[in-house]
Amino acid sequence: MAITAAQVKTLREKTGAGMMDCKKALVESGGDEEKAVMYLREKGLSKAAKKAGRATSEGLVTPYISEDGKTAVISELLCETDFVAKGDDFTGFAATLSEKIAGLDVTTGNADDLPAEVADVTDLIAKLGENMGVGRFAKITTDGVLGIYVHSNNKLAAIVELTGTDDDNIAKDVAMHVAAMNPACKTSDELPAETLEKEKALYLKQAMDEGKPENIAEKIVTGRLNKFYKEVCLVEQAFIKDDKQTIKQILGGAEVASFQRLALGEKAE
Repeated sequence: MAITAAQVKTLREKTGAGMMDCKKALVESGGDEEKAVMYLREKGLSKAAKKAGRATSEGLVTPYISEDGKTAVISELLCETDFVAKGDDFTGFAATLSEKIAGLDVTTGNADDLPAEVADVTDLIAKLGENMGVGRFAKITTDGVLGIYVHSNNKLAAIVELTGTDDDNIAKDVAMHVAAMNPACKTSDELPAETLEKEKALYLKQAMDEGKPENIAEKIVTGRLNKFYKEVCLVEQAFIKDDKQTIKQILGGAEVASFQRLALGEKAE
């Protein structure tokens, strides 16, 4: 008999087993859901559902860059323990995940933004015995130059897209800087007006509380705003490998078109 996608979906939601396992169980059971559940239990494939409530605080952030160097992906795969995160099955799935995302029409998001079959980790859960899940991902496709950096612990990574240069070494350096310094934006022009107003109000209050005259307080606000820009705006930050230069200076005539950063377990703002 023909097994429908709806039947597979219902059985998968009920047992936590993989899509193909659910389909096979239904085929073997002649479409009988109760028999299919028993089939999965006998095969040990429904145990993934029992793991679902466990915390996933470990895992990997895994990079992928296409052969032509024009598409880069970093993705987050979560699990319970660092031991499992270092295993071949887990690292292999993580690498395949990033490569699959590179072929999809997506940019940034999380598991909900991916096709179910791409984000499905139930078979991996059944095999390794831990709760797991696909976290966030970021993808950049460009005609420019991409730099990708992954920290040695595989829990932090960044991608940078540059235009106006063909030097991918600069792009890699800036990606490393982004990973380490976590800039909020490229330039001060990209800061939300609400953020700027809050900062100005804070600095003005500080200056007035210090007893500064209004005309002096305004100059203090300007100075502290400039310092704030250097802290949060990528091109104005001091380069992590040489703090005597800003990112804008090491770029030369190049420009940062975009960047993405992922740190394991870090919540998106």
